[in-house]
Amino acid sequence: MDASVSSEGAPSGARVESEVPSHMDGLREVYFAGGCFWGVEEYFSRIPGVADASSGYANGPTENPSYEEVCRGSGHAETVRISYDPSVVSLQSLAQALFRIIDPVSVNKQGNDRGVQYRTGIYYTDEADLPVLQAVFDAEQANYGQPFAVELGPLTNFYEAEDYHQDYLKKNPGGYCHISFDSLSEVKTEQEKAARTFAQGVDDAISDLESADADEGSRWVKPSDEELRATLTEEQYEVTQNAATERAFTGAYDKFYERGIYVDVATGQPLFSSAEKFDSGSGWPSFTRPIDDEALVESEDTSYWMIRTEVRSSAGESHLGHVFNDGPRDAGGLRYCINSAALRFVPYEEMDAEGYGAYKDLC
Repeated sequence: MDASVSSEGAPSGARVESEVPSHMDGLREVYFAGGCFWGVEEYFSRIPGVADASSGYANGPTENPSYEEVCRGSGHAETVRISYDPSVVSLQSLAQALFRIIDPVSVNKQGNDRGVQYRTGIYYTDEADLPVLQAVFDAEQANYGQPFAVELGPLTNFYEAEDYHQDYLKKNPGGYCHISFDSLSEVKTEQEKAARTFAQGVDDAISDLESADADEGSRWVKPSDEELRATLTEEQYEVTQNAATERAFTGAYDKFYERGIYVDVATGQPLFSSAEKFDSGSGWPSFTRPIDDEALVESEDTSYWMIRTEVRSSAGESHLGHVFNDGPRDAGGLRYCINSAALRFVPYEEMDAEGYGAYKDLC
């Protein structure tokens, strides 16, 4: 809740007679004045997502007025507190619904009821709600040729009405009501439309992520043989393209432990993080695991009268080295023994500039 909102759910200085029950934690609140509160309360209680609608008296100069005092002109407006679940119904939708049941240019009068207590108003308890409410107010105002008589401002106080006013039309189905409930179908249609829009937004977001993953994968395209010969050293070419092995203890990264990321020298595909590098004493750079299992392709290697597991990069099919099961037990027990010539190191400080910023947390 906003820092300017009191524990009672109203702006600092506001007075709310009763707190919202604990089972409604997580719900939002807005207060609507729309003439006689009997019909307003019943109308909003029927909107999916509204958890509770309570009748009361708001924004008057005295404390805890009675219904008789309000009718005699205490200055309070008959108001309904709407407690709603924003994941089901939006504040915008609720405010738009209010304008469906009121005459916004009528001063202190709705239906057959006259008096200051029947004025119309929208009262909020969180300043963050004002932009949404103002946008609805302005959009509705644009449809009229005269200024609205609807108050829009913070709630200063709210006192629940007497028990016999609560759920009045449920208790008295034939009781007086100045509004029509026909527009509830429009509210439902708008909610269904919003739900479809939200669902489409989720689908689009998933599609964007899938496209991003596809684009990410397409970054690591293996260059032509001519390009590889032009950009790689002879040793790098022989190791990555012809599965050669550099001599032990001669590679640039054997005793190298700076913070950063190791990528395929041929394609730039991310392969290993410095956080997973360790000194195996073998004479070649060793890692406990790759950044992503899908970055590597393993196959059986029976050369030199041995049975080993060869490791290649998945995007460029570059030969990298081999993986053995004699690595640190507390890190999974694997040792990825990799040729320095198959790797290019990107320092941590340069990862953003080179497009590897998303991997910084792994280093």
